[in-house]
Amino acid sequence: MKRLVIAAMVLLSLAACGQAAEPVPPLAASQGIAEADAVTAAGPHNDFDVMFLQMLIAHQQQGLQMLKLGQQKGVREEVVDLAGAIDVVEAEEVRTMQRWLQAWNVPQTDITDPAIHAAHGGQPATGPEEIKALQDATGADFETKFLNLLIAHQHNAVELAQQLAAHGANATVKQLAERVQLSRTQQIKQMLALAAG
Repeated sequence: MKRLVIAAMVLLSLAACGQAAEPVPPLAASQGIAEADAVTAAGPHNDFDVMFLQMLIAHQQQGLQMLKLGQQKGVREEVVDLAGAIDVVEAEEVRTMQRWLQAWNVPQTDITDPAIHAAHGGQPATGPEEIKALQDATGADFETKFLNLLIAHQHNAVELAQQLAAHGANATVKQLAERVQLSRTQQIKQMLALAAG
């Protein structure tokens, strides 16, 4: 929880510097998800809830790879701080979603390719060649590639969350999807401002 508070403080400071509008809220009871629900996602769920969680876990695990690179290779402090803050929040979200699937007795790694469900809401994964190009880039070129790639990546998460809002059944998972849609939209605004700078 301490790491989430630190992440929120970093994002608040970024917003105060005029880099973007609003900070990204951490996943917490203050966002409408009660502590008990954060552990179990109690209540009925459907296949789309399961698919959403499996896909978002795979999506965010890939995003965490990019965020680690952003922290290691970013040039501007704002880029490094933003990557670190998003990393903390998304890593906690992954752990939360894994707990929910475990409580439902559902495999957590059923979706090995996030693009496999493209026909019903799945978004294309960032390709290995794009990750390789990011790993090889340095300096300002790295930051440009990193921001552009992460903007597209987070946009895919927004679209997946919108699909869950329309087709999901579990109230707690829907709350997470709403939070994902809001936070990623805010992150995109921050990154667009950084890319323009």
